[in-house]
Amino acid sequence: MCGRFALGIPRKRLLERFELAEVPQAPARYNIAPGQLVESVVQTPERREMRLLKWGLIPSWAKDTSIGYKMINARAETVAEKPSFKAAMRRRRCLIPAQGFYEWHEENGHRQPWFITSRTPEDVLALAGIWEHYESPEGEIIESVAIITCQANELVSPLHDRMPVIVAPQDDARWLDPQKGDPAQVADILASRPWSDMWAYRVSTRVNSPKNEDAGLIEPLNSLS
Repeated sequence: MCGRFALGIPRKRLLERFELAEVPQAPARYNIAPGQLVESVVQTPERREMRLLKWGLIPSWAKDTSIGYKMINARAETVAEKPSFKAAMRRRRCLIPAQGFYEWHEENGHRQPWFITSRTPEDVLALAGIWEHYESPEGEIIESVAIITCQANELVSPLHDRMPVIVAPQDDARWLDPQKGDPAQVADILASRPWSDMWAYRVSTRVNSPKNEDAGLIEPLNSLS
C-alpha cells in the first residue's frame, strides 16, 4: 500500500514536470497522510491544473463520507472493475506529485520506516491516482483521491509487496486524457516496472506520527543507527 509520502521539491519543478500554467504557493510537506488534502494534477477541457483533493476516495453514491478512510489506495489489478473506483478510472484520472514515499518493514522487533525516492534530489515523481466528486444531501461537496498501487518491484519488494504506480513523463498526457475512457488504453501504465534511478533508505521513526512535519524526516539514518 501507500500510506504516507513527501513533497518538499521547489514549486518551479512542478510547473516543469507537469507543464502547468501556474502552481499555487504551498509549504514543503514531508509527512503527507490519509485524510489530508493533497496536490493533484487533473485535466480540464481547457488545460491541466493543480487541485487540492482529500486523500481517501469517497464514491459519488456513498452514504457515509467515512468510507474514504478505507479507500486511500486502489489496486491496479481491480481498479477498472471495483464499483467504488471504476467510474473514476474511466473519467477522472490524476497525477499526484511526490518527492518519495514511505514504507515500513519489521526489523529487530519494531517497524522501521524507509523512504523511497529518486537519486536526483529535485526529481518529481508522479503517482497514478483517480479522483471523485461527492455531494452530500446537505450540499457539502468533497473532491477526493485514491493512489493506485501495483505489485512491488525489486527495489520495494523487500519492504512491502505493494507500491504506488509511478507514471513516466511520456505517459502523463495519456493517463490524464479523459477521452481515453477504456481502461485498456492505459492499462500498461499500471504495470510494475524497475526504476533504476531510485533508491530506498532507512529514516527516523519520527515519521510514524503525522504530527511531525520537517525536512529531517527524509534524511537517511546514520549507518550506525
